[in-house]
Amino acid sequence: MLDRFPAMLGSVIEAALAPHPVDRYLELVDPMITWSDLRGRVVDVRRDTARTVTLTLAPTRQWTGFRAGQYIQLSTVIKGVRHTRCFSPANAECGPDGFIELTITAHDDGFVSRHLRDHAAIGDVMGLQPATGDFVLPQQRPEQAVFISGGSGITPVLSMLRTLVAERHTGSSVFIHYATTPADAVYADELNAIAAANPSIDIHTIYTRHTDADGPTGHFRPEHLTELAPNFAQAQTFLCGPAGLMEAVREYYSERDLDGALHSEAFTAPSVAPDPNEPVSGTLSFASSARTAENDGHTILEQAEAAGLSPEFGCRMGICFSCSAVKKSGCTRNVLTGDVDTDSDTHIQLCISAPVGDVEIDI
Repeated sequence: MLDRFPAMLGSVIEAALAPHPVDRYLELVDPMITWSDLRGRVVDVRRDTARTVTLTLAPTRQWTGFRAGQYIQLSTVIKGVRHTRCFSPANAECGPDGFIELTITAHDDGFVSRHLRDHAAIGDVMGLQPATGDFVLPQQRPEQAVFISGGSGITPVLSMLRTLVAERHTGSSVFIHYATTPADAVYADELNAIAAANPSIDIHTIYTRHTDADGPTGHFRPEHLTELAPNFAQAQTFLCGPAGLMEAVREYYSERDLDGALHSEAFTAPSVAPDPNEPVSGTLSFASSARTAENDGHTILEQAEAAGLSPEFGCRMGICFSCSAVKKSGCTRNVLTGDVDTDSDTHIQLCISAPVGDVEIDI
């Protein structure tokens, strides 16, 4: 009974302060004093390249730590609207008393990433969700590891490498990172320092748009692996980066029957092309906007944006539920699972739902 007392007390307090949660009152005093919400205060800001910002956050007591490779959902308020995005910590994995280091790359179409790159400052308080994700180092650390990353995909695999270094792991590692130019190679100095201090770790940065560098250049080719990581077939490989890099590496590993040794993560929208064997038909009606569009088979979020609408969204992967809206009528298909939903007046996630025939959505 006693072990349930804090939860029971919390329920009583929440009920007494209804309709607003306790944290809505506490944040008026200090946004870092929370009853249930997980938040983080920015304690350090670095802008090491023109397109990145590195934030170090001190989380509230609800933080339980993370495993190297996992991601968190970070939310921030921009012009009165809360936006949520997914980012992987770049620091070595840590427990509940650790800080969180996030390196965020500002993409041309990245509304939140550009805002953070331009405006994030020490003292800012961000909303957080507990770390999650299956792209992690195995508890039994691999004796041979290959890390392949591209662009902002460096953060989860760098976290893995930093974790092995912090643990004084004695196995061998090869770290291959693809960057456009030396000016975009975030963490370049630290990676060089890691290699200098650890003879069992080889670091290679390959520039895709810079031909004057020593060593290989250009986008991924099989010889990059055979030359820089000749024992890759006996290693566990961890991959994160742009879709083109991911696809090329997966294809090469599949050709060599090495799928089981390749572990990957990608933070990209599940853009789904219509199946040519299944005819696409119907009209997508946006009830609140009084607009319609002929169904083209893509997700409702993509079709809404193509129709000139700007529904709120977050991760675009079906994780954060920021793009939830009410489907008033019609049938939709979950593009991740293939499940269909024929219920009316039900909430669906726009980023992972595609219309099947006529659909009316409250946007």
